[in-house]
Amino acid sequence: MYQKILIALDMSEMAETVFDHGLSLATQEKNPQLLLLHILSGEEENSPLPVPPDLKEMYPAAGNDLTLETWKEQWQAFETSGNEMLESYQKKAIETNIKIDYKQIYGNPGSRICKIANEWHADVIVIGHRGRSGLEEFFLGSVSNYVLHHAHCSVLIVQPK
Repeated sequence: MYQKILIALDMSEMAETVFDHGLSLATQEKNPQLLLLHILSGEEENSPLPVPPDLKEMYPAAGNDLTLETWKEQWQAFETSGNEMLESYQKKAIETNIKIDYKQIYGNPGSRICKIANEWHADVIVIGHRGRSGLEEFFLGSVSNYVLHHAHCSVLIVQPK
């Protein structure tokens, strides 16, 4: 039924639950393929600012080089953490003899997830939901809501415990 399963992950506490749901779905299929996807975005809760602040304009006496270097270091650490997360989940899936790959790319999470799912010809997208609603969802958006309404395939939304 679902041969190509895209699991969209972030670095939240829910990531493991989302991964487990996707892996469970894959173990029920014959010759499944998994694609783990992490979108590097300033929208993620533990990410550094998406664009380095330009303090030089606001505070001419402030050293801009130090600020830019600090931001670069934070962003590199964020990228490294994402790759380490994906590699650890990949190892778990390999232990179950499931064909798996992963990608980490930049961009808007909702649109990038839909684009990659379409290009990869995913049968289903497994994604978490943070439980945002009301004004918080209106102002901050909901990646899972966007994916649900724009994906070309089925979407399994994993709710928080």
